[in-house]
Amino acid sequence: MTGQLILWSHALAALLFAAATLAVWRRPRDAGPRVAFATALALSALWALAIAGIGPSDLATRVMEAVRNLAWLGFAFALVRRDRTAGWTLAALCLAVAAVTLSGAGLAVAAAAATVHSGQAELATAHLVFQMMAAAGALVLARHLYGAAPEGGGVQLIAIALALLWSADLLLAVVAYASPAAGEALALMRGIAAAAMALLLGLASQRRAAWTLALSRPATTNALIAVALVGYLGLVACLTALAAAWGGGHARALQAGVVIGAAAALLTLVSTSWLGAWAKVKLAKHLFRHRYDYRVEWQRFTETLASTAEPLERRAVEAVARLLDAQAGLLLTPDGAGLTVAAGWRWEGRSEAGTELLAAYCVETRRIIELDAIRRGEADSDAAAVPGWILAREDAWVLVPLIHGEVLAGLVLLTRAPVARALDWEDFDLLRVAGRQAASFLAEERAGRALAEAQRFDEFNRRFAFILHDIKNLVSQQQLVARNAERHAANPAFRADMVATLRDSADRMTALLARLAHRENGPAEPHDSVDVAGTCERVARRWRVQHPVTVVTAPVWALARSQRLEQVLAHLVQNAVEASAPGAPVTLSAAGDGAQVTIEVADQGAGMAAAFVRDELFRPFASTKAGGFGVGAFEARQLVTAMGGTLSVESREGEGTRFRIVLPAAPPLEAAA
Repeated sequence: MTGQLILWSHALAALLFAAATLAVWRRPRDAGPRVAFATALALSALWALAIAGIGPSDLATRVMEAVRNLAWLGFAFALVRRDRTAGWTLAALCLAVAAVTLSGAGLAVAAAAATVHSGQAELATAHLVFQMMAAAGALVLARHLYGAAPEGGGVQLIAIALALLWSADLLLAVVAYASPAAGEALALMRGIAAAAMALLLGLASQRRAAWTLALSRPATTNALIAVALVGYLGLVACLTALAAAWGGGHARALQAGVVIGAAAALLTLVSTSWLGAWAKVKLAKHLFRHRYDYRVEWQRFTETLASTAEPLERRAVEAVARLLDAQAGLLLTPDGAGLTVAAGWRWEGRSEAGTELLAAYCVETRRIIELDAIRRGEADSDAAAVPGWILAREDAWVLVPLIHGEVLAGLVLLTRAPVARALDWEDFDLLRVAGRQAASFLAEERAGRALAEAQRFDEFNRRFAFILHDIKNLVSQQQLVARNAERHAANPAFRADMVATLRDSADRMTALLARLAHRENGPAEPHDSVDVAGTCERVARRWRVQHPVTVVTAPVWALARSQRLEQVLAHLVQNAVEASAPGAPVTLSAAGDGAQVTIEVADQGAGMAAAFVRDELFRPFASTKAGGFGVGAFEARQLVTAMGGTLSVESREGEGTRFRIVLPAAPPLEAAA
């Protein structure tokens, strides 16, 4: 039953391959590598027909399978050879896989011709190994074809179809190597995969997207790595086959030694940093038009600068150093007329003085200084500016100035890369642009630090201006007490009020000093349940000695800060007293509705113009009083806002002014407490 299914599945695949061949052959002659594609389809049809008619285990079928693979490798070669800059790397991969395929076919022929005594089993095993290697290499090729193909084009569908077919070949070879009994079921699976591949190829033949490939630098590098791995594995397979043929009774031990030695050698090569740097230099020199893949380099550079894992100075050194594969770096930043060490990346050793001339030279010339040129005597102008301690360090390689505008933001000293080479114009251009970008990051961070420091000074100055305003009010109050003492000193009631006023002034001065030392960005003071009626009465008592102040308030409590609320009311009452005529009362009232508490300070003075209230009243440092600071109303509104309330004003010229404070009411339980 399985044999019949293998026959019909491969017969269907042959029919579909033949139909796709006719469809491709009828396309216009300028539609890509038409001949190579049609030839590969036709040979795939013959391969599927051979399996259907002869069987999957016959020598002719195996040879036909190798011919089919060679045809598809030829088609891939016809595609990739069009890219003159990097296409030959995938072409080399095609040739490497083709060589392994031919070797496997040769082993299959040799195994069929050999007898049991002449190593037939060993040759058959070697054939399976080479078949697995060829399928694995072909899968790598299909992956790169897919990545390099235009989006949605026919080449992508072809790459998917080839990956499907070669995956089935790889699985069949692996299972045949481990358990030959399962071969028929997998042969059926490959027939189904071949039919699916034929459908995909038929669909691809109808697409007229471009057949060209856009090979990126990573794809090219990966293709070269794949070529090297295929060649390396082929060499190992040959050595193990030779060990099996000539090792006699020690064949197993020799094969194990070859595999272990090859693995150890591969791990040693991969872990050697010098080899990677050497390969990168050689590829850039002989393969690409440009040394750098600028998109990848710039993404890595900006990602390193934008990271927050390390201080910016160290990240700037690392970002510049990785462009040249430098092993270490040091950042020197301006300090007066010279330079000082700001950060190092993998840097060992100390720096010395004598950088004043170097700093001036970098600002003037903006040159990237290659230290090896100075050592060779080719840059006398640079030699005069570079300190001796830099030149004395043998691994010191290049000095990169970081220029922001007309200012030197820093100077990066890099040590030599693992593979020594002379810098060229492309290195200098990249370092120049990278230096400007790093300088921008450094300048932005320094500007942020300066802004934060200025904000701290601004906070202190603003706080000091508010406190100075309150001190002026206290001085005015004490001057008034002193003037009244000349007339009422003999009055016991006046003396008692005077003592209370002086004690209150001293307490307020102490609170002002505490506010001056307090940082506003510290933890917020908690809101308490404040007795509004009692607070209004205390404020009114201070001013009744010189002016009538009327208190009209119900027993209400508000969520606020007692000292801050008293400070706001004292300022508003003082303004009302100063704006009122002698004997004209100032009214201080408070009422609540359960949700809010409203406090009003009203006078019958001259009032204010609407434009002044709108544009000037709450603007700091704007005052209509002679010698006034212009921060009282501004501070009062800030304090009320900080307590979760609002401060508004109603004023008419010739009628008076009414300030209204609205605060949240205290909950009943808190009020009762």
